[in-house]
Amino acid sequence: MWPYLDKAICKTAKNIATPIIAEQIPKYKIESVEFETLTLGSLPPTFQGMKVYVTDEKELIMEPSLKWAANPNITLAVRAYGLKATVQVVDLQVFAAPRITLKPLVPSFPCFAKIFVSLMEKPHVDFGLKLVGADLMSIPGVYPIVQDVIKNQVASMYLWPKTLEVQILDPAKAMKRPVGILHVKILKAMKLRKKDILGASDPYVKLKLTESKLPSKKTTVKHKNLNPEWNEEFTMLIKDPETQALQINVYDWEQIGKHDKMGMNVVPVKELTPDEPKVMTLTLLKNMDPNDVSNDKERGQIVVELTYKPFKEDDMPKDFTESGAVQMADKDTPPGGGQLVVIVHEAQDVEGKHHTNPYVRVTFRGEEKKTKHIKKNRDPRWEEEFTFTVEEPPVNDRLHVEVLSQSSRIGLLHPKENLGYIDISLADVVNNKRINEKFHLIDSKNGVIQIELQWREAPPKEEKEAAPAKEVA
Repeated sequence: MWPYLDKAICKTAKNIATPIIAEQIPKYKIESVEFETLTLGSLPPTFQGMKVYVTDEKELIMEPSLKWAANPNITLAVRAYGLKATVQVVDLQVFAAPRITLKPLVPSFPCFAKIFVSLMEKPHVDFGLKLVGADLMSIPGVYPIVQDVIKNQVASMYLWPKTLEVQILDPAKAMKRPVGILHVKILKAMKLRKKDILGASDPYVKLKLTESKLPSKKTTVKHKNLNPEWNEEFTMLIKDPETQALQINVYDWEQIGKHDKMGMNVVPVKELTPDEPKVMTLTLLKNMDPNDVSNDKERGQIVVELTYKPFKEDDMPKDFTESGAVQMADKDTPPGGGQLVVIVHEAQDVEGKHHTNPYVRVTFRGEEKKTKHIKKNRDPRWEEEFTFTVEEPPVNDRLHVEVLSQSSRIGLLHPKENLGYIDISLADVVNNKRINEKFHLIDSKNGVIQIELQWREAPPKEEKEAAPAKEVA
């Protein structure tokens, strides 16, 4: 590992030092100063201790105590008045206390996109300089002057809060930030097959994007109706329009037992023309296998309207900016209002008396959203996002968050348990635009939950007519 770091550090140091040297040498009538050799040697730095800070952000902060007695091979060629002198750096020793921040943490190797390095105090740097075999540092007064210059020069560049930033990956590509929104309108279904022996079916639609960990979105249930009309609208964030597709599944709702699948279809996002509404009449299939003969059976049709709207440069989400700014709300948001985005990250030390199958129920102004259930887990991780659209900033509102456990066994005496709850005031969210904190759960012994809240203001209204929808059979 160290030989690779040696090359990378030397390359960075050379790139930093070269323009500084070029700027300074004219003052001293020196023609040039060039690196003849630059390597830090075979001895790597050693860490005498390490502090690690715990935060609620996607980052890792470390403060190692670094000591380094090196055997470098650094020689400089100095030219002045037509003469050349070679200066060699020997016996290098460095004592430093850097703060190293790896962020944002991403799912792609090496699992972080950038490295930020700052010095928490002025470093101690000791070395010798040899010119034609003579030790320059033995000259009276030279050693303290060189020490002071180096400390002040390094401190002026990297002493906290100043940082050295090294980009490892493009965070936007590593985390695949959203590049657009897919507007989905479920209009109606026609000639659905009867699934119930004694009567008509009770259909509803589930929507899910491929390559997305977010839960499916559902329409309402239309009871005893084989030709239901919904006219319900949904929005879904698109991260990769070339590979993602919308999965449309129609189910027959059952009060007890498993819901029967009535049919499905898939629409690749890349087949949609950006900013152009498209009405599609889709034939319901059993699955997407073209060789499956069961797909020849009639299962009915579903009519949907799809509009893919790529983000413009000004509308791009700012999730990866250092300021932590958030994106604007959807353009359909009422003027003066906005969107309250609730991201349920994880919980720790939640435990029920009879079972621990936790899920989260989020309630805002009477509207409820639920995460998926995670079975038998005291430290569940959901990473689910919910959006509430409001007509005015919720300065005086509170968000109610409950952690519940649902038994998977029928007939259990305690089918549902409350594992704890919190009420979060939203005034700070509106003022700060974003908070990401861990909250101690009320009515829980040790339970905590991490919730991220964002307030996205409505964008300015554009006076622009929507393009007419094109119908495709």
